[in-house]
Amino acid sequence: MAEPPLTEPTIITLGCRLNAYESEVMREQARSAGLARTIVINTCAVTAEAVRQAMQTIRRQRREHPDARIVVTGCAVQIEPQRFADMPEVDHLLGNGEKTKADVWASLAIPQNERVQVADIMDVRETASHLVAGFPARARAFVQVQNGCDHRCTFCVIPFGRGPSRSVPSGAVVQQAARLVAAGYREIVLTGVDITAYGADLPGRPTLGRLVRQILRHVPALERLRLSSIDQVEADAELVRAIAEEPRLMPHLHLSLQSGSDLILKRMKRRHGRADAIRFCDEVRRLRPDVAFGADLIAGFPTETEAMFEETLDLAERCGLAYLHVFPFSARRGTPAARMPQLPRHVVKSRAERLRQKGAALLQRHLSGQVGRKVGVLMERDGLGRTDDFAEIEVAGATAGSVVAARVTGTDGARLIGEVAA
Repeated sequence: MAEPPLTEPTIITLGCRLNAYESEVMREQARSAGLARTIVINTCAVTAEAVRQAMQTIRRQRREHPDARIVVTGCAVQIEPQRFADMPEVDHLLGNGEKTKADVWASLAIPQNERVQVADIMDVRETASHLVAGFPARARAFVQVQNGCDHRCTFCVIPFGRGPSRSVPSGAVVQQAARLVAAGYREIVLTGVDITAYGADLPGRPTLGRLVRQILRHVPALERLRLSSIDQVEADAELVRAIAEEPRLMPHLHLSLQSGSDLILKRMKRRHGRADAIRFCDEVRRLRPDVAFGADLIAGFPTETEAMFEETLDLAERCGLAYLHVFPFSARRGTPAARMPQLPRHVVKSRAERLRQKGAALLQRHLSGQVGRKVGVLMERDGLGRTDDFAEIEVAGATAGSVVAARVTGTDGARLIGEVAA
């Protein structure tokens, strides 16, 4: 059966929360430009698999919508523009520096416009403070506070897709947060590529902790503020104090740990050691006992021995992680790690699976410890929400978008089960 005609721009978002934010900017700009029969695919490039999925999505959309205009953007396009330009399914390519510019979207409405608009991302020095009206079908809203990255981890291509680190001035962030709260959002997530680098490029060099304090002070109606992934070694003292002192700052931190082996961390060109990660988690947990930690971890990095991998398994235990985001190592062309001695793929996959199993056990332990407690919940849809520490919970009778107090009555091992507290 034929797909129904497209009556407004369709946005398909792959990858991170920053992409989710930018997709809403593009949705509004494409709609303003009158691009009704348009499918925008916002790609990710964090792994080779992410790029493969992006290309697969493009081909599927062309099959399902042969008459639509397909615009492809995002990190995969920025890093490998020719690879996507060679795809006959693609009508237009936009780089990360172009994809949120209103004049670029307006140009797509003009016949005979340029097919490929991908400039050098390293020349970008500002991050525009786009005011997004809302996030359809989402209970929480995202606010971009930073973009880009100045670090050069040996496995990562994202700096080449996002450019140098640059921050959104705090006044613009507060304005956006206030606008979203006025629109009815109960929770806001601060997002970026490297948000703990926030402010280094701004006058006075404000920090992420200072920004958090300003948001909570100047937007008193905001009920819940959450941070996306942070680099714990960059966490400033004011941020740590805010975690300890601000109940509206949610007790959930997702950390960029990557490995538990000091030698592998050195070969990754990370800026922390194993002891630093453990010390940070211990200190934050002492200050905020209800905090829950998640982490990005890579399995099967080049030269990783079994003993080194065991150190990563042990780190997950020592840090008391509840949520593991596991990446099987994926060599990205042009990175130093791609030139290092690679492990057999079956070893990489096996270690990733073992790390996921460890993550499942840690999550189950964390959830079991919540049984009997009273928790705050933001309902993402009717009957299903997230607690303050980001555990998924079923709460019968609670409606999407509401914030409820719930009593945890049990767990199925993957999520909590609760009831609205009296």
